[in-house]
Amino acid sequence: MKHGRRAWLQHLVLIPAAALFAFPFYWLIVMSTSTTSDIFSAPPRLIPGGELIDNITRLFTRVDFSQAFVNSVFVSVTATLLTVAIAALSGFVFAMYRFPGRDWLFGILLATMTLPTGVMLVPMFQIYVDLGWLNTYLPLIVPGAASAFGIFWMRQAAREAVQYEVIEAARVDGAGFLRVFWHVGVPALRPAIAGFTVFQFMWNWNEYMWPLLVLNDSDLYTLPVALQQLNGNFGMTDYPMVMVGTLLATLPLILVFLVFRRQVMSSATAGAVKG
Repeated sequence: MKHGRRAWLQHLVLIPAAALFAFPFYWLIVMSTSTTSDIFSAPPRLIPGGELIDNITRLFTRVDFSQAFVNSVFVSVTATLLTVAIAALSGFVFAMYRFPGRDWLFGILLATMTLPTGVMLVPMFQIYVDLGWLNTYLPLIVPGAASAFGIFWMRQAAREAVQYEVIEAARVDGAGFLRVFWHVGVPALRPAIAGFTVFQFMWNWNEYMWPLLVLNDSDLYTLPVALQQLNGNFGMTDYPMVMVGTLLATLPLILVFLVFRRQVMSSATAGAVKG
């Protein structure tokens, strides 16, 4: 009886909370299917309209949304895969292998997390000017390949999930480093890898300032930069067109989360279950 009452109380709290967090996305859908006059009407319109196709048509006429979408997919997927692979490998090494200067090196790595992004923009920009990488995707992929936060995440996960005795047993069986990492480290780190993949993909997908600085060719624009072109001059912004662009740009993030949701939830609750 007490268990049933507790479940009812939990649902009583969680359902309104879920509705509160879902409302901004619902409101985005409403604005994406409305006209500008509907958005600014009083009282506000709370049900979706019938202007979705019209708004999408104007969006694809105003900017090359398809090309920007493909560009964002390429940059986000490539950068995410590279960053996750390096983070998982490095975190596994820092957690499970002993070598001279390991703790000092890890401390220096953590110290880089204290540097504000704005401080590094100018020197990084100058470096890529000297390398001739401007107006390419290399500055969007290479700088974040070694993520201090990702390495720290994977190191902590490896220390919790991987038993050193298992690694020793694999070595006795003749397994090399990469084989140990692939057959021992990766399965144990799967929840952490999934969680970091979602986080890193969202970061790369939503990045605006850095692509705006290094990309000058509109054919190379990623979605955030392309959508910024929808802002009108002197306040004359087509808000339904902006909202439908934002809605379409949000869908891949939802898809990625749905694909990895089990592993993400497992990663989020691993510490609580262990405790």
